[in-house]
Amino acid sequence: MLVPVPWLAEYVDLSATVTGEQIAADLVRVGLEEEGLSGGDVTGPLVVGRVLEMTPEPQKNGKTINWCLVDVGHHGQRITDDTPQGIVCGAHNFAVGDLVAVILPGGVLPGDFQISARKTYGHVSAGMICSAKELGLGQESDGIIVLTDYLGPEADPLEPGDNLIPTLGLDQEVVEINVTPDRGYCFSMRGVAREYSHSTGATFIDPAHRAVDHSGSGGYGVELRDEQPVQGVAGCDRYVARIVTGLDLSAPTPRWMASRLTQAGMRPISLAVDVTNYVMLALGQPLHAFDLATLHGSIVVRRARPGETLTTLDDVARTLHTEDLMITDGATDKALALAGVMGGQSSEVTDRTTDVLVEAAHFDARTVSRTARRHRLPSEASKRFERGVDPDLCDVAAQMAADLLVELGGGRSDLLITDVDHRPERPSFDLELSLSSRYVGVDYPAARIVEILEQIGCTIRPHDGQQSEKISVTPPSWRPDLVDPTTLVEEVARIDGYDKIPSIVPAAPGGQGLTHHQRLRRTIAAALAGHGLTEVLTYPFTGPKRFDELQLPTDDPRRTALALANPLSDEAPLMRTELLQTLPEALRRNVARGAKDVALFEIDTVALSAGAPAPAPRGGALPDASVLEQIRNAVPDQPWHVAILATGSIERPGWWGPGRVAQASDAVAWARSVAEAAGLRTVQATVDDRMPWHPGRCVRLSVGEPGQESVLGWAGELHPKVIAALGLPGRTVAAEVDLDVVAALSAQRTQARPISAHSPATSDVALQVPRTVPNAAVEASLRDGAGSLLESIALFDVYTGDQVDAGAKSLAFRLTFRAADRTLRTEEVNDARDAAVARAAREHGAVQR
Repeated sequence: MLVPVPWLAEYVDLSATVTGEQIAADLVRVGLEEEGLSGGDVTGPLVVGRVLEMTPEPQKNGKTINWCLVDVGHHGQRITDDTPQGIVCGAHNFAVGDLVAVILPGGVLPGDFQISARKTYGHVSAGMICSAKELGLGQESDGIIVLTDYLGPEADPLEPGDNLIPTLGLDQEVVEINVTPDRGYCFSMRGVAREYSHSTGATFIDPAHRAVDHSGSGGYGVELRDEQPVQGVAGCDRYVARIVTGLDLSAPTPRWMASRLTQAGMRPISLAVDVTNYVMLALGQPLHAFDLATLHGSIVVRRARPGETLTTLDDVARTLHTEDLMITDGATDKALALAGVMGGQSSEVTDRTTDVLVEAAHFDARTVSRTARRHRLPSEASKRFERGVDPDLCDVAAQMAADLLVELGGGRSDLLITDVDHRPERPSFDLELSLSSRYVGVDYPAARIVEILEQIGCTIRPHDGQQSEKISVTPPSWRPDLVDPTTLVEEVARIDGYDKIPSIVPAAPGGQGLTHHQRLRRTIAAALAGHGLTEVLTYPFTGPKRFDELQLPTDDPRRTALALANPLSDEAPLMRTELLQTLPEALRRNVARGAKDVALFEIDTVALSAGAPAPAPRGGALPDASVLEQIRNAVPDQPWHVAILATGSIERPGWWGPGRVAQASDAVAWARSVAEAAGLRTVQATVDDRMPWHPGRCVRLSVGEPGQESVLGWAGELHPKVIAALGLPGRTVAAEVDLDVVAALSAQRTQARPISAHSPATSDVALQVPRTVPNAAVEASLRDGAGSLLESIALFDVYTGDQVDAGAKSLAFRLTFRAADRTLRTEEVNDARDAAVARAAREHGAVQR
């Protein structure tokens, strides 16, 4: 919301020395965040210039510039009294003889843009001919300002060299504030002035306190229908119509009104539109003007019918939804406007219109909000209606608009006024006077609470008509957000001052800290970073196309993903079921930026569809136990995973050696390091076939006995087809591990054990086994056979040459033994080693070499 300070001063008593910066600070104290401050930042010389000569000069780049000679008066910028100012200008919407806005060398435009004489396009340009956008008078630019058109015929005569800063209102400051959804009444000068009064105690002058002409009744026919109320709330509960006849709408909008509209961020269009916009900005009540000559019957407010269409003022034919609220002609049943959003072309007011019907209505916020979003048609009116408009303002706003039209357009206001009023009674509720102190932690006396609530417009009555710890509160009509005692508590804290609330850091309860899962994630992230991998975060959204790129089977449960009701992108409407569905984007982006050696990891959650969707209970009441149970059951599981993706060199080449590229074994080693960081030492790696990995270079990582094992994840090299579909470099390796499984297993194990002070004993064995036997299976047999004296086992060599039988391989293991209470004898070590070899021989036919 843009708040011109001079306009604000009409509705609240401002000090003569107050600045926009001070006003913004005062509004921040009551929760209106400052977005910016403009005005007063244009420094002269900004003067009137008359175009004397204008020579078009085509350029090599296809652009045509104008070399202009401009009379800027006796302003000290001429070389001699007879030399006009030479200025290069790229705009073409002006002609010789026009009066334009010229900022001369030494001047400064918004954004600290300093003007100086400079050589450009073969000329020395001594200044700049300005547009409204360049001067900070609006966001749109239709070319440079032609002053006679911009200021209007009622403006004072201008001469070359006159100072334009006060004429254009550039010495007036404008404060921009951010209005939160619950403070819709601040989308008006009236609302902002009231908040400034709350903050500073300055006297508030309510512009809505004006006489409303109720001398007539009957007026234009209006009928309110609503066959399909949204959640039981009628689409329109009040409709005021005023008729003004005999208007001359070709009359120009007065400069003071056009200036205020421009400062408030709206472009002046025509008298009728400008008047309705001015009233909306002043009071917060959107209005609409219909050409009375286009209406054939009464106004009927109803829901749209299936297949009904309307061409709105933006010249777009729209097919309406049955929930859309319409303004229609009762005689022809023709749609005239989308209620609270935008009018239709058929009843548009033009310069030839002489009689208008001014509409001031109160529409349901949800209906307007859904209509605006459904048709992607945001407007100043819908922005206010969807946040809540004061229903008590309809007659005041209509009266104010009618008075301005009569004053500026020379018409006559009809004494017959339509006011169809179906407003429900505003609800009251009880407030415990001690509630504010209990919630906020500040001692608020009862008298102060009552003072604040009355200050914001609430009606206060003692509870049950007697002295009590409770009061009955009726919120004001402009505050639909005040619906229960807790919202009143927030208002008490806000108006009394957030700065009075003490900041106390709560003490952490003893014996608590990070959970096991949190500590584990931090440990794993540190371990992977120590291996040289870089942590990244990716968006958790994917699409069906990604499942095809990963070559997932059609019946793969990973394809069953949770669909978003309102996705950020139509190409990614699903929640990922694995991190490897989104991590390739990060790798591909890094490679595209020239990084050839990349190793990434991500720790985050995935979403596993729960099956049946959650029911959508009606608002206003707590769902019953069965519905709550269905909602809980529909919440998807969101386990934590860690994924790894790498390409290029793992060991870079240099004077020290040739280097080494990433291989499937690296992905397996990194995945193992995840388990080892969690204290899992007996992880089996079994050859497996699972997309998106290469079937011959993929292993399944698990813990436990075969048939009762817990699968941790998979690691290896990606399938060539997957690499091609994802656009990744060849031989990219990947791994993905379920951290929830790792955490559950690690929580069952002892995290620390005494370290023996006795010396270890090592023994190497080389076993010949069939090539079809997994290495991990042989290792598991040796581990089980060696018994409790075995401290560790490591595979250090695999041989498949001519020194072993055909179809066989040789596996060399180093077994380390240690006892906690003694130094082991050679016989004990040999017995344990022989038992391990015997176990491998029984289970896999291993032969010791």
